[in-house]
Amino acid sequence: MSSLTRLVVVLLFDGVDLLDVTGPPEVFSLLQRETGRGQGYEVVLAAETLEAVTTSAGVRVLPDITFHEASTRSIDTLMVPGSVEVDDEHRVHALADPTVVHWVKELAGGARRVASVCVGAHLLAAAGLLDGRRATTHWSTAQQLAAEHPAIEVDDDPIFIRDRRGREIWTGAGLTACLDLSLALVAEDHGETVALRVARQLVMYLKRPSGQSQFSVPIEPLSTSRRIDDIRHHITEHLTEHLTVADLAAHAHVSERHLTRIFTTELGQTPAAYIESARIEIARHRLESTDDTLERIATTSGFHTPDTLIRAFRRKLNTTPTEYRNRFRHTT
Repeated sequence: MSSLTRLVVVLLFDGVDLLDVTGPPEVFSLLQRETGRGQGYEVVLAAETLEAVTTSAGVRVLPDITFHEASTRSIDTLMVPGSVEVDDEHRVHALADPTVVHWVKELAGGARRVASVCVGAHLLAAAGLLDGRRATTHWSTAQQLAAEHPAIEVDDDPIFIRDRRGREIWTGAGLTACLDLSLALVAEDHGETVALRVARQLVMYLKRPSGQSQFSVPIEPLSTSRRIDDIRHHITEHLTEHLTVADLAAHAHVSERHLTRIFTTELGQTPAAYIESARIEIARHRLESTDDTLERIATTSGFHTPDTLIRAFRRKLNTTPTEYRNRFRHTT
C-alpha cells in the first residue's frame, strides 16, 4: 500500500446490511478511476473469521482479513455497518452483537477516524463511542438509539453528522446515505472538485438536498395507554377542524397540563406538535398520490391555507410542498 493510500476497514458480520458493506467501496474505487492517481483508498473487509458471511440480503461475502489481523494494521478509517431485525408488527429493531461491539471498540482505538453507516451507529453507541456526541442513524431506529443511550444527542434528520470532539467520528443515515457519507469523506480527503466528479459517476448529488425526514414515516410508539390511543383517534377524525389543547383536554376529561404531560411522556412531543405531524402526513400522501392543488391539500389536511402548509413543510421537512411533490409524486 502506498504511503498516499488510506486504509479503510469495513466490518463484516452475519446479518449485516449488504449495501452498507458494498456502497462505500464503490465510492472509493471511483476516486481512482476519476483521478488516475494512486493516492486513493485500500478497502478491506474484516470479520471474526475468514469464512463467508451471510448478509441480510442472503448474499454471501468473503472477508479479506480477520478482526484480529485488522487490529495490527494502521487504520485510517474504520467503517461500521449495521443490522436489524423486524418483529411481527413490522417494527425495526437495530442489533448490537456483543462480539462485534467488542471489536468496534478495539479497532476504533487504533483508527484515525470512525464512521458508522445506517444503524451501525447502534454498535458505536454500545461501544461507548458516541456518549456526549451528536449522532444520526436511520430514521426508523433513531427513537431506539435515543432511548437506549440517553448520553447521545440523537438527530434523526441529517444525512450524516461529523463530530470532531476528541476522535473524529462520523455517523450516517439510512442505507443509500452510505454513499453520501462516503462522498463526504472523499471531499474531506481529496477536495470537493474530485468528490463532485465521483458523485457524477454515481449519478448523485454531492450534497443531497435536505435530510432524511422527507423519507420517513410516522413511527408508532411501542406502547401507549388506552387514553392516549383514544385521543390520537379523535385527532385523526377531526384533523380538518380547529383543534386546541383545551378541546383535547375536554375530550379526554383531563386538565390541559395533564394532557401535555401525557403526550410528552408517551409520545415524546406536545399535542400541538403531534397534530401538525399528523396533518403533514395527510398532506404528504395527497402530494404523492394526487394532482390536488395546494389550496385543496391545505384544506383537506387541516392547514386551511397554502401559506400555513408551506411553513409547516419548511419547519418539519426543510422543503416545500412543491419540491416534495416533484421528488416523490407517484406516476403511472
